[in-house]
Amino acid sequence: MTEIAGLVAISHSPFAELLPPTGPTAPGARFLADAARVATAVARLSPDAVIVIGPDHFHANFYDLMPPFVLGVEQVTGFGDFGSRPGPLPVATALAWSIQHHITAAGFDPALSYALTVDHGIVQSYEMLCGTAGIPIVPLVVNASAPPLPSLQRCVQIGQALGEAIHTSDVAGSVLLIASGGLSHWLPSSDPRDPAVDDERRAGVIHGRRDAHAFAAAREPRIRALGGDPAARVNIEWDNWFLDHLRAGDLTPITALTEDELEQVAGRGGNEIRNWLIGAAAAAAPLAWTSYEPVPEWITGMAIGTTFPIDSRSTTSSATRSAS
Repeated sequence: MTEIAGLVAISHSPFAELLPPTGPTAPGARFLADAARVATAVARLSPDAVIVIGPDHFHANFYDLMPPFVLGVEQVTGFGDFGSRPGPLPVATALAWSIQHHITAAGFDPALSYALTVDHGIVQSYEMLCGTAGIPIVPLVVNASAPPLPSLQRCVQIGQALGEAIHTSDVAGSVLLIASGGLSHWLPSSDPRDPAVDDERRAGVIHGRRDAHAFAAAREPRIRALGGDPAARVNIEWDNWFLDHLRAGDLTPITALTEDELEQVAGRGGNEIRNWLIGAAAAAAPLAWTSYEPVPEWITGMAIGTTFPIDSRSTTSSATRSAS
């Protein structure tokens, strides 16, 4: 029988690599320090496998065929974007198949990949929390770019099915859930229907699979240009509201948001909270500890939440509220 060791929900950002903090009070320093503390706690938990729930940023999935969910079951390869680890990752194949069988029986139909490429949306959080320990991974990629966006309620439902799949699996050991993404951040549109998306970018998000590395090379300078602005928009109030509900174990006010309402308060990048909802529903436990630092220079509200306690150097309330 498999047990859930806990959940770590954590923001990711290319700028954690591109614009690392230059000192202990520089933007992003507190987030990275708290991530290191959580990594120490993860090492103590010593999970046998990790399930990483995260997005793809047009490195593997494109609009020639865009699934809402993709489960990797055999080969998983890091794309290597923005300093994240390139190359093969260890895969918990037996656990992946066990999950696939259960959630399919529960009425969900994730796309299946025997050879999945994952980008920093999966790899950065995995590396940050697990280092080079070589813990086998099961990746669940969730579309958070543009339709087909799974509804927030659907994410809770598949998360519940994921939790049941883990608990009923005949693969022995403990599993750590990692939910990667968010919180609030404002990104340019990637929706091919949006007239603001120029012809070149539209062709890229549809046909980029033909040469994903060439598309990434053309796109990354535009991403880099977004970083470094201390006036970039981050919705601190909403980020704290979101964390409050996860600490209370109350997902209903979050799932009541429409897609338009979510993007208004958290930006297009806020769609990545879907990964947190899946993780929270799978763990079936409120967050016991949170850390939050708004980092406009990284264009993101950078947060971490765990369902298990972290050392007492900062409390839930002070780690979250001192930024607001």
